[in-house]
Amino acid sequence: MPDVAFINGSFVPWQDATVSIDDRGFQFGDAVYEVVRTYRGIPFQLEAHLVRLERSSRELCIPFPYSKSEWMQWIKHGLSLAEYQDAKVYIQITRGVAPREHTFPSQNQPTIVMTIRELQGLPSEMRRVGVRACTREDLRWGRCDIKSVNLLANVLAREEAKKAGVFETIFVREGLVMEGALSNVMAVRNGVLMTAPEGPRILSGVTRTVVLDLARKEEIPIEEQFVRVSELYAADEVFLTGTTLEVLGVVQIDGKTIGNGQPGPVTKALAAQWALVTG
Repeated sequence: MPDVAFINGSFVPWQDATVSIDDRGFQFGDAVYEVVRTYRGIPFQLEAHLVRLERSSRELCIPFPYSKSEWMQWIKHGLSLAEYQDAKVYIQITRGVAPREHTFPSQNQPTIVMTIRELQGLPSEMRRVGVRACTREDLRWGRCDIKSVNLLANVLAREEAKKAGVFETIFVREGLVMEGALSNVMAVRNGVLMTAPEGPRILSGVTRTVVLDLARKEEIPIEEQFVRVSELYAADEVFLTGTTLEVLGVVQIDGKTIGNGQPGPVTKALAAQWALVTG
């Protein structure tokens, strides 16, 4: 089964999928993106991802090229070409091709890129035993709620995690926990689920929203408020959420054991509910 590439309204052979050197996504990171995953060939929460993609485009004044129904048709066709049961659909919209000037070009068309590749899920053993994480000062810009391709701080954070031999880096700003380099972070203390509130300091994930809804159905109390790093260390449970991560327990942060050093009951319950929703 082939990986699939889509450029500006056409599916093209992977080796021919190129964009101009003058594209503002390349020159400035002037672009937004989304990542959608499938279960058994069906996109999960596609409409929610498209709503966020449109919002990101609107916040950066990038013209939104297709209607929701058109996006769905392109994605459905691409998935039929790829034939993957578990796929990762990457969508990127840039401001388009123009001479390199910082100000917006007066006339240009956005560049639309989509790729569809097979998704390799996390090992089941990793989910069973949990992962380790580290914290680092949050160096990102002030509009983390916009899903832009400006991910250099995330790249550096992920590289630090790799060098430290841990799975994820958690961003901290003025002693408060924001989110992970590729995840949202949730903590459980005395049965209460705590996570950073929506706003410009975090990218509120689609998975985050679904997991909070699942927690409400399980009648788990929720507090959307910033948690201090010291509170994170002292939590009974910590877990990550994300499109490709789903619900993933964290058992150690900065060398400090979380809870009893295993994914806790709330983490396991929400992971089980996630499996039912996607199964």
